[in-house]
Amino acid sequence: MNPPPPIRVLVVEDDPVAADAHALYVGRVPGFSVAGVARSRAEAVRALDREPVGLLLLDLCLPDGHGLQLVRSLRGAGHTADVIAVTSARDLAVVREGVSLGVVQYVLKPFTFATLRDRLVRYAEFRAAAGEASGQDEVDRALAALRAPQPATLPKGLSAPTLEAVTRTLRGAPDGITATTAAAAVGISRITARRYLEHLVATGRAERSPQYGQIGRPELYYRWTTVR
Repeated sequence: MNPPPPIRVLVVEDDPVAADAHALYVGRVPGFSVAGVARSRAEAVRALDREPVGLLLLDLCLPDGHGLQLVRSLRGAGHTADVIAVTSARDLAVVREGVSLGVVQYVLKPFTFATLRDRLVRYAEFRAAAGEASGQDEVDRALAALRAPQPATLPKGLSAPTLEAVTRTLRGAPDGITATTAAAAVGISRITARRYLEHLVATGRAERSPQYGQIGRPELYYRWTTVR
């Protein structure tokens, strides 16, 4: 039996760093593919009008309106894509409104690849279980697939603002940077900069390679991993 086609995901996120990271994360999860990236409500509507997708990875804070306003308008236009909402807000009233509009999962920023992978895997299990249930047990099992543990946080000692600063510095250096260079640019120690760079490598957003000089040990260079 042939495997099912991948679930196509539209990433809706206005911040270019976050958009690239989210798209990279989605592309690393088996069974999912990135259909595109939209930076606003208007871009998302145009993308969905061109080609529907199965899932939206939707930031709720967009430059031309709230993400749930987008979901409401999509439902009115007949779009049935499921939604995983991405937000830094912790307003339970927004969560309740999202559930009523068909938001199947929430992911709180900042999050790791492991957190999003868990949500996507659970969503795929829920989707695979779709169909007519023979009884309460099957309904409960399908809904249980969407339940997930609390979102993973950054490793101890790392902060989101510093991670963003290191990420921007790395993205601005197409030829790569060392931990020393990153430390000077951000205003942190070399050891601290290396921890953040190694975190980016571990989460798939950067790659490292040794660069050999004439003498001494090779120096590690870090480069941003672009979404392919």
